[in-house]
Amino acid sequence: MRVLWGMIAVLAAQGICCAQTQQRIAPAQLVREVVYNELHDHESHGFWRYWIEHHEQNGRRLENEVETADGPVTRLAGNNGQPLNSAERVREDERLNSLLNSPSQQARHRQEYMDDERRIGRIVALLPDAFVFDFSGEENECLRLRFRPNSDYSAHSIEARIFHSMSGEIWIDMRDKRMARLEGHIEENVDFGFGLLGRLNKGGWFRLQRARASATDWKTEALEVHLSGRAMLFRTIARETSEQRGGFTPVPAGMSLAQGVFLLAHAQTDMASIAPASFSR
Repeated sequence: MRVLWGMIAVLAAQGICCAQTQQRIAPAQLVREVVYNELHDHESHGFWRYWIEHHEQNGRRLENEVETADGPVTRLAGNNGQPLNSAERVREDERLNSLLNSPSQQARHRQEYMDDERRIGRIVALLPDAFVFDFSGEENECLRLRFRPNSDYSAHSIEARIFHSMSGEIWIDMRDKRMARLEGHIEENVDFGFGLLGRLNKGGWFRLQRARASATDWKTEALEVHLSGRAMLFRTIARETSEQRGGFTPVPAGMSLAQGVFLLAHAQTDMASIAPASFSR
């Protein structure tokens, strides 16, 4: 995002523009336009290589990922700031070679990717109808909207019920009308089957941070998910995710899985250019 802190005239113009936008368009309509842009992202988006640093209870795990026509392919690159040893590199080679030599694994990989894309699309599509939005301010060239569950909306799936139980804020980049940040928290327990089938505990929360990677592409650079609850037969469930992403580098569009694996293997020889600054700490 542009940072023009020293130019008072430009900042004033941006303030006027944002104020006029806020007066010209209702929050719900603005969200509908943003959702439209997000759902049609795949019509023009590029393909990328990047690193993902997972923060876990027992340390940090670094992966490199390449987007291909059949979904992203990932290779483990390091643990707790250190590159893989020779045995770990061999295991990664064997895992990826197994994928490339198994049509059934490739089909499953492709199906899981498509299922994830559809799931994300369904959740994003819920935003305009499932929530009530109010303008809450401006921040870093974004409009900030506060949202809360729409009492007139009826959720018809488990994922819709979970999402609809949240309140929070959304930051919208007004230049592209894209979602720059999303934060939500669960206000009340969410029961399934009157609590007999399961419960999602109140107090859970998530945060999604995105950044413009090119003139047309926005990528996730930070994700936090902290949910807990109970499933049928009293099995405790927990979803803890904390990850950072960066080093976004464009790659040729429509690469095959084999081409993506080859690129990842080649990238292993150039860790400094594809790893976060914290990798060697």
